[in-house]
Amino acid sequence: MRLTATQAKFSVWLLYVVAFLPAIWMAWLTVNDALGADPVRELEHRLGLWALRFLILALCVTPIRQLFRINLLRYRRALGLSAFWYALIHLLVWLFLDRQLEMQAIVADIIKRPYITIGMAAFALLIPLALTSNRFSIRKLGGAAWARLHKLAYVATALAALHFVMVVKSWPPEPLIYSAIVATLLLFRAVQAARLRRRAEPAPLPRPAR
Repeated sequence: MRLTATQAKFSVWLLYVVAFLPAIWMAWLTVNDALGADPVRELEHRLGLWALRFLILALCVTPIRQLFRINLLRYRRALGLSAFWYALIHLLVWLFLDRQLEMQAIVADIIKRPYITIGMAAFALLIPLALTSNRFSIRKLGGAAWARLHKLAYVATALAALHFVMVVKSWPPEPLIYSAIVATLLLFRAVQAARLRRRAEPAPLPRPAR
């Protein structure tokens, strides 16, 4: 079933609303002191996990279209921006509630703790993606340049998954499952890119008869 322009626009805004329901629920839990013995760490974990989930969902759009002929491209921007906002709130909770905005401790953590360094790198990559997720940026950068820039989403998602694995400091199944999903999506992307390159290669010229 094809959606009209109005229906498609409404469905995108509805996705934004649904995407932030977990954040509203987390805010309610925080206000009601229902996040356990270490509420700040639990809030950080949940926000970061939702950021990773939305990054994964955004990366699933292309494989779903190519494998199942289901076009969800209109939702990819909303998924990516939702991931960015969850990552931003995750970072702000760490800065203000966990580290109390003590800059010396923050800088020391970024330098000395690899999982924080990797997490900050992932967030830094998301910033230009979020800032250019609009039609104006596509026109200014040009479609090809914009597409190259937004391939950073793959790197950011890989770093986010690695950050998740490292931050738990053990090997429970949850981070490993998410990492496996990310690895599968990246492998699918690499295989598809290799196929496109082979198709773009000119056919070899026939050898002259002797």
